[in-house]
Parts: sequence; structure tokens; C-alpha cells
Amino acid sequence: MSNSSAPPVTQDVNSLPLKRRFKFSRSLHERLSLSPSIRLPLITGLGLSVGTVLGASYGSQMAGLRFRAENAHRLPTSEKGWYLYHKSKNIVSIVGGIKEGAKMGGTVAFWVGTFVTLEEAMDTFRGGYRRRDFLSTVMAALATSGAFSLWNRFPLPTAARTAKMALKIGLIYGLGQDVLSLSRGRSLAYVDHLLGKI
Repeated sequence: MSNSSAPPVTQDVNSLPLKRRFKFSRSLHERLSLSPSIRLPLITGLGLSVGTVLGASYGSQMAGLRFRAENAHRLPTSEKGWYLYHKSKNIVSIVGGIKEGAKMGGTVAFWVGTFVTLEEAMDTFRGGYRRRDFLSTVMAALATSGAFSLWNRFPLPTAARTAKMALKIGLIYGLGQDVLSLSRGRSLAYVDHLLGKI
């Protein structure tokens, strides 16, 4: 008995219905092959997760150290006292971790969301799918680092270090996206220009 309803292993894009063919070709030209409506919540959610984990770890450690410092003058003298001391310290550490995790998670999610939004705005401003390249990513990273420095009122040397780090990260992330785009068959204006000169 043949299974005639099974989908073919490989499928030509031109054999797809027109609506699906448009969706396929459009997603091919998007960054990470994801539309902005999917990419923004996905990357922001990833930033929220990473920020929450890092914040919880840091907050828990700091709350534990603060508890030890605040109670250094009244250390317990009995076994039961030490048990209650450590139990209280653990509770304080957990609460501190939750608070700092929520705070840092929200902060990282906000700035990552700002970066992704600015990256998409730069792509739109520069025009065309062939202009979705590392340059927009670098500009978005620098703009985000500038806004972050202004928000935190960093002194000039700190703001310069933040911008330098943003430049490096934006360059690496942008070129990584370009390599992924080229591997999926999307053309990039600067690559076509360089290949045309060879």
C-alpha cells in the first residue's frame, strides 16, 4: 500500500502555492530568516532569560555577603543558632537573587529590544533587502551604546569604552548574520560590489 499523501523529501520553491512562495522568499531576505515580528520577541526573550540568570546569580551572592556583614557582630553560639543563621541567610540570598534577576532581566531585555528595533530601522532607512548587512548592525549597536551611556550618565572615558565594545560586538554579530544570509542564498550589496571588482 503506497503512501501517496506523504510530502516529498525535497520541494522546489516554484512548485509552492503563490502565497507560500512569497512567504518563503520574504523570510529568505530577513535577518536570521525571521520576520521582525518574530525576531524582536525572540531575541528580547533570550536577553530576558540571560539577564535573569546573571542577575539572580549576582543578586544571590551579594545578598548573602550583605547578610554575613550585617550579622558579623552577633554570630550564633549554638548548633541550633547556626542552623537558623544559615537558613535565614539562604532565604535572604534567594529573595535577593529573585529581585536582582527580575531587575537585570528587564534591563537587558529593554536594551536588547532597543538594539533589534534600531537595527530594523537602519535596514529600512538604508532601503532594500540587499542593504540588510553588518553596517546597519554596527550603527544600531553604536546608537544603543550611546543611549545606554547617556541613560547611565557615564563619564566620557567609560562611554568611549562602551562604544568600542559595541563596535566590536556589532561587527561580529553583523558579519555573522551576513555569513548566514549568504549561506542561505541572499545577495548582499557590498559582496556583489566586491565580487564585481574581482
